[in-house]
Amino acid sequence: MERTYDQHHGMINTMERRVASIALTFGIAAGAVILTGCATPEARISKNPEIYQRLSPRDQALVSQGQIRPGMTMDAVWLAWGAPDRKIPGERRGRPTETWMYVRYDTPFPSYGVPYYYGPFDWSYIPPKFPYLSKGVTFSNGRVVFFQYLPPPPP
Repeated sequence: MERTYDQHHGMINTMERRVASIALTFGIAAGAVILTGCATPEARISKNPEIYQRLSPRDQALVSQGQIRPGMTMDAVWLAWGAPDRKIPGERRGRPTETWMYVRYDTPFPSYGVPYYYGPFDWSYIPPKFPYLSKGVTFSNGRVVFFQYLPPPPP
């Protein structure tokens, strides 16, 4: 069994070091999940009740489920879907439009507990995540005129 010397703690087993590294990685990932857990329709509604109360009962029900419909306001879409990753100005029938694009990060292939190679000295058991456009919505005069859910890329 390989051992290394740590000046503060004496002899440390290399396996212990790997386990500690994996535990730290999972701890950071769990923290990220907790912090991004606030990015839900419920969290946005609770932080912005005045916006939610201005919506019609129909739109309140949709927003609570993270859904949108044609004719919804930008505020309603923001409550339902959150802030977009990208805003794209455009034009439709001579009128200005704005399209909001949402990016999702996903692992397109199954993970079987094998390490992933990230560089000459960088291996990890956490699979890489790749970005892809997951949905988009176009507004004209501040109202939804088109929206679409996009499928994830094939594995």
